[in-house]
Amino acid sequence: MSELYNTRQRAAKRVKVKPDTIAPMFLLITVGILISTALILLILRFALPSFRFAWLTAAGGALLAWGSMFFWQAGMPAQIRFPLWQPENIFRQSPSFVLDGISWAFAFSVVTVGLSVIVTSVARENFPGLLGWVGVLAMTAIGVLAVTAGNPLTLVLLWAAMDLTEFIAQMRFVEEPRLSERAVISFASRVTGILILLWAGMVSAAEGAELNFLSPPPRAGLYLVVAAAFRLGILPLHLPYASESSFRRGFGTTLRTVSAGSSLILLARVPLSGIESPITPYLILLVAAAALYGGWMWLRSPDELAGRPFWLIGMGGLAVAAALRGNPIGATAWSCALMLAGGALFLVSAENRWQDKALLIGAWGASSLPFSLTASGWVSQGGRFWYAVPFLIAAQVMLLAGYIRMSRRAPQRSGFENQPIWAKNVYPFGIYVILFTILLLGWFGWEGALQTGNWVAALFAALLTLFLLWLAVRVRALNPVRAHWVRSAEAAWLDAVYQTVWETYRALRRLTALFSSVLEGESGVMWTLLFLVLFITFLIQGTP
Repeated sequence: MSELYNTRQRAAKRVKVKPDTIAPMFLLITVGILISTALILLILRFALPSFRFAWLTAAGGALLAWGSMFFWQAGMPAQIRFPLWQPENIFRQSPSFVLDGISWAFAFSVVTVGLSVIVTSVARENFPGLLGWVGVLAMTAIGVLAVTAGNPLTLVLLWAAMDLTEFIAQMRFVEEPRLSERAVISFASRVTGILILLWAGMVSAAEGAELNFLSPPPRAGLYLVVAAAFRLGILPLHLPYASESSFRRGFGTTLRTVSAGSSLILLARVPLSGIESPITPYLILLVAAAALYGGWMWLRSPDELAGRPFWLIGMGGLAVAAALRGNPIGATAWSCALMLAGGALFLVSAENRWQDKALLIGAWGASSLPFSLTASGWVSQGGRFWYAVPFLIAAQVMLLAGYIRMSRRAPQRSGFENQPIWAKNVYPFGIYVILFTILLLGWFGWEGALQTGNWVAALFAALLTLFLLWLAVRVRALNPVRAHWVRSAEAAWLDAVYQTVWETYRALRRLTALFSSVLEGESGVMWTLLFLVLFITFLIQGTP
């Protein structure tokens, strides 16, 4: 464990980048393959509507981009810097991108999920969905650029593009006013995260330093954590998405994965001295409570898609807590597990005997056992904030138990009756490539690979998970809510809290509008004079 901590300390120091290496070229190649494939499909959609090999083109481009990721290892770490924008007195920074072990792990996870979404689309009802594949490839390219962003300017521009895309899509498909309100609130929460990141840049500039993600100033560390927590719906606790009915498997999984990954990358850039603050103990307790809530709701969700928002909150809470405990490598591990293990489960839509057993690799990746993807998840110098660890382990146990139970629900999945025979052979590859990536990141490619971690905490969590699975079949409260009249995918009490706040805001707005209409109406002058007389009377009475 001490060896891992020393490794983390070395990784957290300023990285000496090599600007002239070959790695920047491969970043551009990977993004270029994704974008060019999307453009080709878009041209085919309008020029040759009857083109029969659109899926093969999309899958081939995604697979080529996935393979190009291995060549990044040849020249890391490296950095791409573009010329400064004009005027330079306004734009002190220009877009830049950083390639190191952490950004590679994030980018590799994003590309893997994008490849899997396209391959597994052969088993979904809307196959072929050419425009959906264009969206998946484009969002994957944006995600790769976001997780390799080298400064706040680059990341904010990419965040804004993703947030606007999702907000427009949500408002297009959402019909109920209640869900449209949640879409607006969710968008506002993400915008708040953007503003916090910009504020971190302003704080750094006030101290005479430019904020970049290779060597951020210590004072900006806590701002980075809070910005990521806001975008994930952890602080303040809320469901970060308006509805899961509009975006199910496929493009919805890509959108959720890219959005989560591009937010969590901030946690891996937090300096070790940047979390020292009097409010940090309170923050970690709030984060632990959010992780517990996400784990409990995930455990009781009727299916993986209904519980997807709670998986993101629960696993995101573990990542934020790791960053607050001074473990950015552990935050990276939890973040990649959120994208990969969750992505594998969310994309399973057809029954396959070996595939259902292989999904347990996702549970292994999130178990924090030695040499797993999240082996570094519970490492912390001197047991920082030890009082929050039991709550965080409880959240991990519920997340693992819910994951294992949902991975065993093969009877609820469809078969291949309506698909061609080749789809039955191609579809499992899309799931296996994610599971292979989970194993690979546990052994290769970044600072958190080949680690034993805190095996005592990991073993304790694994035993508790087995006990919870045994207990779940005997205690009704631990079983998913199956009644047709229960809104299992939503948090009733959480909705009630935010609905109360929303109604209070509406009442104040109506009162203000009424007051304004009275003053601006025909009798406005009379009311103004009356208020002026009353004000003068109060002043005269207060004069000695």
